[in-house]
Amino acid sequence: MIRLAQLQGPGGRRVAVVREPFLQLLDGCDSVYHLARTCVVEKRSPATVVASLQGEEQLPYDEVYSGTSEWGLLPAADHPEEPARCLVSGTGLTHVASAKNRQAMHGKPEELTDSMRMYRWGVEGGKPAPGEIGVAPEWFYKGNGTSLRAHNEALTIPAFSDDGGEEPEIAGVYLIDDDGVPRRIGFTQGNEFSDHEFERRNYLYLAASKLRTCAIGPELVIGAGFDDVPGTVSVERGGNRLWSRSIRTGEETMSHSVANLEHHHFKFEAHRRPGDIHIHYFGADAFSFGEGIRLEDGDIMEVRFEGFGRALRNPVQRSRTPQGLVEVRALEEE
Repeated sequence: MIRLAQLQGPGGRRVAVVREPFLQLLDGCDSVYHLARTCVVEKRSPATVVASLQGEEQLPYDEVYSGTSEWGLLPAADHPEEPARCLVSGTGLTHVASAKNRQAMHGKPEELTDSMRMYRWGVEGGKPAPGEIGVAPEWFYKGNGTSLRAHNEALTIPAFSDDGGEEPEIAGVYLIDDDGVPRRIGFTQGNEFSDHEFERRNYLYLAASKLRTCAIGPELVIGAGFDDVPGTVSVERGGNRLWSRSIRTGEETMSHSVANLEHHHFKFEAHRRPGDIHIHYFGADAFSFGEGIRLEDGDIMEVRFEGFGRALRNPVQRSRTPQGLVEVRALEEE
């Protein structure tokens, strides 16, 4: 496996390969995006390209990770030149915990909600034989690259929002090559932060509840297995652990195969525009919201999956700016 991190520091952006306890900077490489394009254009493997760029400069990973270095971590992948050309999206109802959480939000115990029905469709037809197409999953839009946050950066509950809650997931990172072919670069840990309280009002609010900041990182892992991935998710408040759960993801625990999720995301022609980057979340296995936890300003969310590098930690930040009316003006107005 190759573990990469994107950094911002003196002189600008850099990419580093993780060599615990150090980050070894790559020469002439300012982004995962450009590294991936080099692999495609030159028809070389990531391992070969990384080896050819590996420099002598090292950074103590502990200092960068803790935020005490002059170098800071960026999201594990992005579009470095045009954030709007990074599409952030996800697939819901891939884990039974997600379906049960939705069922509790929107239905009575004896009723079968649309959410549980869709989850069962996935169980029955979400893992087709190789070369075949399975049932379509739920799909949602998170935003573009401007919504991405890095390790240690705050995830914001806007003034207009009812709530904010963690969703611990793995996300796939993709580059669309010059021929319009999606290329999976690797996987990264993610927190697909959402407004569950707003969604609970009515399931038709789901789309709007997803339009929030979200986090990936601190590392992008190339060559990681995704069959059965254990992990933990926790919430800290005031320096103490408030809530924690063991979690699992991967194809063995999901109602869809990765290949089926990828097909149904990239079947849309607009999702295969050459030069774009895609960050796609694969669904969560546990939510503190479902157990009655309401996150507060300053809480720390932590997501950790085995084999995917150091944990992703993000504080919760409630907006202190009062909600105001957004007015639209005609072109002739000053």
